[in-house]
Amino acid sequence: MTGKTWNIGIIGSGTIAAVHAQAIKEIPNAHLAGFCDNGSGRSGQLAMQYHCKAYENYRQMLHDPAIDIVIIATPSGMHMQPAIDAAYCKKHVLCEKPMEITPSRIDKMIEAHEKNGTYLGGIFNFRYNEAIPHVKKAIDSGRMGVLTYAAVYIPWWRSDEYYGNSWRGTWQWDGGGALMNQGIHMVDILQYLMGPVKKLQAYTATLGHRGIETEDTAVCILQFANHALGYIYATTASFPGRFRQLEITGTQGTIVMKENSITEWTFDTPYPDDDMIRNSFAGIEGGGGTSNPAAISHINHRKNIEAFIHAIEEQKPFDIDGKEARKAVEIICQIYRAAGKHFSE
Repeated sequence: MTGKTWNIGIIGSGTIAAVHAQAIKEIPNAHLAGFCDNGSGRSGQLAMQYHCKAYENYRQMLHDPAIDIVIIATPSGMHMQPAIDAAYCKKHVLCEKPMEITPSRIDKMIEAHEKNGTYLGGIFNFRYNEAIPHVKKAIDSGRMGVLTYAAVYIPWWRSDEYYGNSWRGTWQWDGGGALMNQGIHMVDILQYLMGPVKKLQAYTATLGHRGIETEDTAVCILQFANHALGYIYATTASFPGRFRQLEITGTQGTIVMKENSITEWTFDTPYPDDDMIRNSFAGIEGGGGTSNPAAISHINHRKNIEAFIHAIEEQKPFDIDGKEARKAVEIICQIYRAAGKHFSE
Protein backbone atom coordinates (compact mmCIF):
# COMPACT_ATOMS: atom_id res chain seq x y z
CA MET A 1 0.00 0.00 0.00
CA THR A 2 1.42 3.39 -1.04
CA GLY A 3 -0.32 5.49 1.60
CA LYS A 4 -2.36 7.21 -1.10
CA THR A 5 -6.12 7.41 -0.88
CA TRP A 6 -7.67 6.70 -4.26
CA ASN A 7 -10.59 8.93 -5.22
CA ILE A 8 -13.17 6.94 -7.14
CA GLY A 9 -16.10 8.23 -9.18
CA ILE A 10 -18.97 6.05 -10.34
CA ILE A 11 -20.36 6.64 -13.83
CA GLY A 12 -23.93 5.38 -13.72
CA SER A 13 -26.52 5.40 -10.97
CA GLY A 14 -28.53 2.21 -11.40
CA THR A 15 -28.84 -0.79 -9.08
CA ILE A 16 -25.21 -1.88 -9.34
CA ALA A 17 -23.86 1.62 -8.59
CA ALA A 18 -25.02 1.31 -4.99
CA VAL A 19 -23.25 -2.05 -4.69
CA HIS A 20 -20.01 -0.42 -5.81
CA ALA A 21 -20.54 2.48 -3.42
CA GLN A 22 -20.99 0.15 -0.47
CA ALA A 23 -17.86 -1.75 -1.50
CA ILE A 24 -15.73 1.40 -1.83
CA LYS A 25 -16.81 2.61 1.60
CA GLU A 26 -15.19 -0.48 3.13
CA ILE A 27 -11.80 -0.06 1.42
CA PRO A 28 -9.36 1.79 3.73
CA ASN A 29 -7.34 3.44 0.94
CA ALA A 30 -10.32 4.36 -1.26
CA HIS A 31 -12.70 7.30 -1.14
CA LEU A 32 -16.03 7.56 -2.92
CA ALA A 33 -15.84 10.94 -4.66
CA GLY A 34 -19.19 10.97 -6.41
CA PHE A 35 -21.73 9.75 -8.95
CA CYS A 36 -23.03 10.91 -12.29
CA ASP A 37 -25.95 9.77 -14.40
CA ASN A 38 -27.40 10.32 -17.85
CA GLY A 39 -30.09 12.73 -16.77
CA SER A 40 -32.16 10.46 -14.52
CA GLY A 41 -31.43 12.51 -11.41
CA ARG A 42 -30.61 9.42 -9.40
CA SER A 43 -26.96 10.46 -8.98
CA GLY A 44 -28.13 13.29 -6.73
CA GLN A 45 -30.04 10.84 -4.54
CA LEU A 46 -27.06 8.51 -4.29
CA ALA A 47 -24.72 11.42 -3.57
CA MET A 48 -26.89 12.46 -0.64
CA GLN A 49 -27.08 8.89 0.62
CA TYR A 50 -23.32 8.34 0.45
CA HIS A 51 -22.27 11.91 1.34
CA CYS A 52 -20.36 12.66 -1.82
CA LYS A 53 -20.65 14.78 -4.97
CA ALA A 54 -23.18 14.57 -7.79
CA TYR A 55 -21.56 15.44 -11.11
CA GLU A 56 -23.65 16.83 -13.96
CA ASN A 57 -22.26 14.28 -16.42
CA TYR A 58 -19.35 11.92 -16.83
CA ARG A 59 -17.22 14.45 -18.68
CA GLN A 60 -17.36 16.78 -15.68
CA MET A 61 -16.26 13.89 -13.50
CA LEU A 62 -13.39 12.99 -15.84
CA HIS A 63 -12.10 16.56 -15.85
CA ASP A 64 -12.03 16.73 -12.05
CA PRO A 65 -8.30 16.52 -11.17
CA ALA A 66 -9.17 14.92 -7.83
CA ILE A 67 -10.54 11.78 -9.51
CA ASP A 68 -8.08 8.89 -9.85
CA ILE A 69 -10.32 6.00 -10.88
CA VAL A 70 -13.76 5.75 -12.44
CA ILE A 71 -16.02 2.75 -12.25
CA ILE A 72 -18.30 2.46 -15.27
CA ALA A 73 -21.71 1.10 -14.26
CA THR A 74 -23.89 2.30 -17.12
CA PRO A 75 -25.92 0.05 -19.44
CA SER A 76 -23.54 -2.38 -21.14
CA GLY A 77 -23.65 -0.81 -24.59
CA MET A 78 -22.64 2.56 -23.14
CA HIS A 79 -19.28 1.54 -21.67
CA MET A 80 -16.95 2.26 -24.56
CA GLN A 81 -16.99 6.03 -24.91
CA PRO A 82 -16.62 6.92 -21.22
CA ALA A 83 -13.79 4.37 -20.95
CA ILE A 84 -11.95 5.88 -23.91
CA ASP A 85 -12.52 9.44 -22.73
CA ALA A 86 -11.26 8.47 -19.27
CA ALA A 87 -8.00 7.17 -20.73
CA TYR A 88 -7.33 10.50 -22.42
CA CYS A 89 -8.09 12.25 -19.11
CA LYS A 90 -5.50 9.95 -17.47
CA LYS A 91 -8.04 8.16 -15.31
CA HIS A 92 -7.89 4.46 -14.54
CA VAL A 93 -11.09 2.57 -15.41
CA LEU A 94 -12.77 -0.40 -13.76
CA CYS A 95 -15.71 -1.49 -15.87
CA GLU A 96 -18.75 -3.55 -14.93
CA LYS A 97 -19.48 -6.72 -16.86
CA PRO A 98 -19.61 -7.07 -19.75
CA MET A 99 -16.73 -4.71 -20.47
CA GLU A 100 -18.62 -3.91 -23.68
CA ILE A 101 -21.02 -5.80 -25.90
CA THR A 102 -18.62 -6.71 -28.74
CA PRO A 103 -14.92 -7.60 -28.86
CA SER A 104 -14.21 -4.80 -31.35
CA ARG A 105 -15.51 -2.17 -28.92
CA ILE A 106 -13.38 -3.62 -26.15
CA ASP A 107 -10.35 -3.50 -28.45
CA LYS A 108 -10.83 0.25 -28.82
CA MET A 109 -10.98 0.63 -25.04
CA ILE A 110 -7.81 -1.42 -24.60
CA GLU A 111 -6.01 0.60 -27.26
CA ALA A 112 -6.89 3.91 -25.59
CA HIS A 113 -5.61 2.81 -22.19
CA GLU A 114 -2.44 1.26 -23.58
CA LYS A 115 -1.73 4.50 -25.44
CA ASN A 116 -2.23 6.63 -22.31
CA GLY A 117 -0.56 4.36 -19.77
CA THR A 118 -3.70 3.94 -17.66
CA TYR A 119 -5.23 0.77 -16.25
CA LEU A 120 -8.36 -0.82 -17.69
CA GLY A 121 -9.93 -3.58 -15.63
CA GLY A 122 -13.14 -5.57 -15.50
CA ILE A 123 -15.58 -6.58 -12.80
CA PHE A 124 -15.97 -10.34 -12.57
CA ASN A 125 -16.70 -10.58 -8.87
CA PHE A 126 -17.40 -14.34 -8.89
CA ARG A 127 -13.66 -14.86 -9.41
CA TYR A 128 -13.20 -13.57 -5.87
CA ASN A 129 -15.32 -16.35 -4.40
CA GLU A 130 -13.02 -17.96 -1.81
CA ALA A 131 -13.56 -21.44 -3.27
CA ILE A 132 -12.34 -20.56 -6.77
CA PRO A 133 -8.56 -20.61 -5.98
CA HIS A 134 -8.93 -24.17 -4.66
CA VAL A 135 -10.70 -25.23 -7.85
CA LYS A 136 -8.13 -23.47 -10.03
CA LYS A 137 -5.23 -25.12 -8.17
CA ALA A 138 -6.75 -28.59 -8.50
CA ILE A 139 -7.10 -28.14 -12.26
CA ASP A 140 -3.77 -26.45 -12.95
CA SER A 141 -1.80 -28.96 -10.85
CA GLY A 142 -3.14 -31.84 -12.92
CA ARG A 143 -4.87 -33.38 -9.94
CA MET A 144 -8.04 -34.01 -11.95
CA GLY A 145 -6.21 -36.07 -14.55
CA VAL A 146 -7.41 -35.67 -18.11
CA LEU A 147 -10.15 -33.08 -18.11
CA THR A 148 -13.19 -34.52 -19.85
CA TYR A 149 -16.18 -32.25 -19.14
CA ALA A 150 -17.07 -28.84 -17.75
CA ALA A 151 -20.39 -27.06 -17.56
CA VAL A 152 -22.16 -24.06 -16.08
CA TYR A 153 -25.83 -23.87 -15.31
CA ILE A 154 -27.66 -20.58 -14.57
CA PRO A 155 -31.41 -21.23 -14.10
CA TRP A 156 -32.52 -17.75 -13.12
CA TRP A 157 -35.78 -15.84 -13.21
CA ARG A 158 -36.59 -12.26 -14.21
CA SER A 159 -40.09 -10.85 -14.29
CA ASP A 160 -41.64 -8.95 -17.19
CA GLU A 161 -41.35 -5.82 -15.06
CA TYR A 162 -37.56 -6.24 -15.00
CA TYR A 163 -37.46 -5.84 -18.76
CA GLY A 164 -40.30 -3.33 -19.11
CA ASN A 165 -39.44 0.16 -20.44
CA SER A 166 -35.76 -0.56 -19.99
CA TRP A 167 -32.44 -0.99 -21.80
CA ARG A 168 -32.44 -4.58 -20.60
CA GLY A 169 -33.14 -7.20 -23.22
CA THR A 170 -32.12 -4.94 -26.13
CA TRP A 171 -29.29 -5.62 -28.56
CA GLN A 172 -28.21 -1.99 -28.62
CA TRP A 173 -27.75 -1.45 -24.89
CA ASP A 174 -27.71 -4.92 -23.27
CA GLY A 175 -25.84 -6.62 -26.10
CA GLY A 176 -27.76 -9.82 -25.48
CA GLY A 177 -29.97 -11.37 -22.85
CA ALA A 178 -29.56 -14.23 -20.40
CA LEU A 179 -26.01 -14.89 -21.60
CA MET A 180 -24.55 -11.40 -21.94
CA ASN A 181 -26.18 -9.99 -18.83
CA GLN A 182 -26.78 -12.77 -16.30
CA GLY A 183 -24.72 -15.72 -17.55
CA ILE A 184 -21.50 -13.90 -18.33
CA HIS A 185 -20.03 -14.39 -14.85
CA MET A 186 -20.17 -18.16 -15.23
CA VAL A 187 -18.96 -18.04 -18.83
CA ASP A 188 -15.95 -16.12 -17.53
CA ILE A 189 -15.32 -18.66 -14.77
CA LEU A 190 -15.62 -21.51 -17.25
CA GLN A 191 -12.98 -20.10 -19.59
CA TYR A 192 -10.79 -18.99 -16.65
CA LEU A 193 -10.68 -22.53 -15.28
CA MET A 194 -10.76 -24.53 -18.51
CA GLY A 195 -8.97 -22.31 -20.98
CA PRO A 196 -9.95 -21.31 -24.52
CA VAL A 197 -12.97 -22.65 -26.39
CA LYS A 198 -12.06 -24.37 -29.67
CA LYS A 199 -15.51 -24.73 -31.23
CA LEU A 200 -19.16 -24.64 -30.26
CA GLN A 201 -22.76 -25.12 -31.35
CA ALA A 202 -25.64 -23.22 -29.82
CA TYR A 203 -29.33 -22.44 -29.72
CA THR A 204 -30.97 -19.37 -28.22
CA ALA A 205 -34.65 -18.54 -27.84
CA THR A 206 -37.03 -16.03 -26.31
CA LEU A 207 -39.56 -18.23 -24.57
CA GLY A 208 -40.75 -16.55 -21.38
CA HIS A 209 -40.53 -12.84 -22.18
CA ARG A 210 -42.13 -12.17 -25.55
CA GLY A 211 -41.59 -8.44 -25.38
CA ILE A 212 -37.78 -8.46 -25.46
CA GLU A 213 -35.39 -8.48 -28.43
CA THR A 214 -32.77 -10.80 -27.00
CA GLU A 215 -32.73 -14.36 -25.71
CA ASP A 216 -34.05 -15.40 -22.32
CA THR A 217 -32.84 -18.99 -22.80
CA ALA A 218 -29.59 -20.28 -24.30
CA VAL A 219 -27.89 -23.65 -24.60
CA CYS A 220 -24.39 -24.20 -25.94
CA ILE A 221 -22.37 -27.37 -26.46
CA LEU A 222 -18.66 -26.69 -26.71
CA GLN A 223 -15.21 -28.19 -27.05
CA PHE A 224 -12.27 -26.62 -25.26
CA ALA A 225 -8.79 -26.33 -26.71
CA ASN A 226 -7.72 -28.99 -24.18
CA HIS A 227 -10.25 -31.35 -25.91
CA ALA A 228 -12.68 -31.51 -22.96
CA LEU A 229 -16.36 -31.16 -23.80
CA GLY A 230 -18.95 -29.08 -22.01
CA TYR A 231 -22.07 -26.99 -22.06
CA ILE A 232 -23.49 -23.65 -21.02
CA TYR A 233 -27.12 -23.18 -20.02
CA ALA A 234 -28.43 -19.77 -19.09
CA THR A 235 -31.96 -18.50 -18.71
CA THR A 236 -34.06 -15.82 -17.06
CA ALA A 237 -37.23 -17.84 -17.70
CA SER A 238 -36.93 -20.49 -14.98
CA PHE A 239 -39.36 -19.62 -12.18
CA PRO A 240 -38.70 -19.10 -9.31
CA GLY A 241 -34.96 -18.90 -10.00
CA ARG A 242 -32.47 -21.44 -8.66
CA PHE A 243 -28.81 -21.60 -7.73
CA ARG A 244 -26.18 -21.45 -10.45
CA GLN A 245 -23.86 -24.42 -10.72
CA LEU A 246 -20.37 -25.25 -12.00
CA GLU A 247 -19.27 -28.81 -12.70
CA ILE A 248 -15.81 -29.96 -13.81
CA THR A 249 -14.75 -33.58 -14.08
CA GLY A 250 -11.77 -35.58 -15.27
CA THR A 251 -10.26 -39.04 -15.13
CA GLN A 252 -9.05 -38.53 -11.56
CA GLY A 253 -11.54 -36.16 -9.94
CA THR A 254 -14.80 -34.23 -9.91
CA ILE A 255 -15.63 -30.80 -8.53
CA VAL A 256 -19.14 -29.36 -8.30
CA MET A 257 -19.95 -25.89 -7.03
CA LYS A 258 -23.46 -24.67 -6.31
CA GLU A 259 -23.53 -20.92 -5.72
CA ASN A 260 -20.69 -20.26 -3.25
CA SER A 261 -20.43 -23.83 -2.01
CA ILE A 262 -18.43 -26.86 -3.04
CA THR A 263 -20.89 -29.76 -3.05
CA GLU A 264 -18.56 -32.34 -4.62
CA TRP A 265 -14.80 -32.56 -4.04
CA THR A 266 -13.75 -36.09 -4.92
CA PHE A 267 -10.39 -37.36 -6.20
CA ASP A 268 -8.82 -40.78 -6.67
CA THR A 269 -5.87 -39.70 -4.52
CA PRO A 270 -6.86 -37.92 -1.28
CA TYR A 271 -4.89 -34.90 -0.05
CA PRO A 272 -4.53 -33.84 3.61
CA ASP A 273 -6.51 -30.61 3.14
CA ASP A 274 -9.47 -32.19 1.33
CA ASP A 275 -11.64 -32.41 4.44
CA MET A 276 -10.83 -28.80 5.31
CA ILE A 277 -11.93 -27.67 1.85
CA ARG A 278 -15.13 -29.74 1.98
CA ASN A 279 -16.02 -28.46 5.43
CA SER A 280 -15.14 -24.83 4.69
CA PHE A 281 -17.40 -24.68 1.64
CA ALA A 282 -20.12 -27.15 2.62
CA GLY A 283 -23.01 -24.75 3.25
CA ILE A 284 -25.05 -23.36 0.38
CA GLU A 285 -24.36 -19.65 0.52
CA GLY A 286 -25.63 -17.05 -1.87
CA GLY A 287 -28.66 -17.09 -4.07
CA GLY A 288 -28.53 -13.37 -4.68
CA GLY A 289 -29.46 -12.74 -8.27
CA THR A 290 -31.46 -15.90 -8.83
CA SER A 291 -34.65 -13.85 -9.08
CA ASN A 292 -33.79 -10.41 -7.71
CA PRO A 293 -30.86 -8.57 -9.34
CA ALA A 294 -30.58 -6.25 -6.35
CA ALA A 295 -30.11 -9.11 -3.88
CA ILE A 296 -26.38 -9.50 -4.34
CA SER A 297 -23.59 -9.05 -1.83
CA HIS A 298 -21.03 -6.28 -2.25
CA ILE A 299 -18.22 -8.30 -0.67
CA ASN A 300 -16.70 -9.76 -3.83
CA HIS A 301 -17.07 -6.41 -5.57
CA ARG A 302 -14.97 -4.97 -2.76
CA LYS A 303 -12.31 -7.63 -3.33
CA ASN A 304 -12.38 -6.93 -7.08
CA ILE A 305 -11.88 -3.19 -6.53
CA GLU A 306 -9.17 -3.78 -3.93
CA ALA A 307 -7.26 -6.03 -6.33
CA PHE A 308 -7.47 -3.38 -9.05
CA ILE A 309 -6.11 -0.68 -6.75
CA HIS A 310 -3.34 -3.02 -5.58
CA ALA A 311 -2.28 -3.70 -9.17
CA ILE A 312 -2.06 0.04 -9.87
CA GLU A 313 -0.08 0.66 -6.71
CA GLU A 314 2.34 -2.15 -7.44
CA GLN A 315 2.50 -1.25 -11.15
CA LYS A 316 1.84 -4.85 -12.07
CA PRO A 317 -0.72 -6.34 -14.48
CA PHE A 318 -4.27 -6.64 -13.19
CA ASP A 319 -5.58 -10.21 -13.41
CA ILE A 320 -8.84 -9.12 -15.06
CA ASP A 321 -7.45 -6.52 -17.46
CA GLY A 322 -9.15 -5.54 -20.70
CA LYS A 323 -7.80 -8.51 -22.64
CA GLU A 324 -8.90 -10.96 -19.97
CA ALA A 325 -12.37 -9.41 -19.57
CA ARG A 326 -12.76 -9.57 -23.37
CA LYS A 327 -12.64 -13.38 -23.42
CA ALA A 328 -16.12 -14.01 -22.02
CA VAL A 329 -17.62 -11.47 -24.43
CA GLU A 330 -15.88 -13.17 -27.35
CA ILE A 331 -17.33 -16.56 -26.35
CA ILE A 332 -20.84 -15.15 -25.96
CA CYS A 333 -20.66 -13.39 -29.33
CA GLN A 334 -19.53 -16.69 -30.88
CA ILE A 335 -22.58 -18.35 -29.32
CA TYR A 336 -24.87 -15.69 -30.77
CA ARG A 337 -23.37 -16.13 -34.22
CA ALA A 338 -23.67 -19.91 -33.96
CA ALA A 339 -27.35 -19.48 -33.03
CA GLY A 340 -27.92 -17.26 -36.07
CA LYS A 341 -28.13 -13.96 -34.21
CA HIS A 342 -26.66 -11.06 -36.14
CA PHE A 343 -25.88 -7.73 -34.61
CA SER A 344 -23.71 -4.75 -35.37
CA GLU A 345 -20.11 -4.68 -34.18
